[in-house]
Amino acid sequence: MRKFLVVLDDSRECLNAMRFAAMRAAHTGGGVQVLSVIPPDEFNHWIGVGNIMREEARERIHAHFEVFAKWMRDKQNVDPQLVIREGEPVQEIIAQVEEDSEVGVLVLGASNEKRGPGPIIAELARNFGALPIPVTIVPGEISKEKLEAIT
Repeated sequence: MRKFLVVLDDSRECLNAMRFAAMRAAHTGGGVQVLSVIPPDEFNHWIGVGNIMREEARERIHAHFEVFAKWMRDKQNVDPQLVIREGEPVQEIIAQVEEDSEVGVLVLGASNEKRGPGPIIAELARNFGALPIPVTIVPGEISKEKLEAIT
């Protein structure tokens, strides 16, 4: 089964990327894999404190994921898979794509901020040509109705 890989983070544009991935998966018989990356700089403390912070980050990710997963199951009949990795976000996205041969499309949400589309898209843009799969960039401000129309 072809999976749409979408990145879960705290950005506003993440919501539209999740919606797009779920709707495309529902319409094409695919799946959704949700990737959340815990950056290493969050744990540059003593070992015990770092372990506690790592576990708290995982709990926040699971809670955030469940909100999206419930919507995907209830509204799109898609049961998403959660993957949590630790490291630099772009490196971990590329590693996930390379390790899971069922991932067929990377879906990212783009910010409409004047600073640019977001750090992940900006950094990945330097590597788009080397990625073995297509990348879909979903505008962060696109309406739900427009998303439904194009998926």
